[in-house]
Amino acid sequence: MREGSAPNFCPPIEEGMVYTFEDEKGDLVDLEFLGLIIHNELRYGFFFPVSEDEPVGSSGEIIVMEVTEVDDEEQPCAFEYVEDEAIALEVYDDFRQATKDLYDFE
Repeated sequence: MREGSAPNFCPPIEEGMVYTFEDEKGDLVDLEFLGLIIHNELRYGFFFPVSEDEPVGSSGEIIVMEVTEVDDEEQPCAFEYVEDEAIALEVYDDFRQATKDLYDFE
């Protein structure tokens, strides 16, 4: 299991966890969960889009979502897209710092 280098980073409980979400057009998209950052007492999840044509990380795109609900074991179970670009950039910077030894950011 991968581990981050910051106390505000929570890695996924297992690698390769894929969630299916409905986008704004109503299409289903698969996103691999990369972990959480706790920022100002809120939790934000980070995801790579995946498909048969695009394996994890091939697009270079990372999607940031706020955790809106957790299950009985405090694991995230509901997310919403972060629409505030300033917040998304802040938490993305936290994520990059926490996972700099795990992922190659350009």
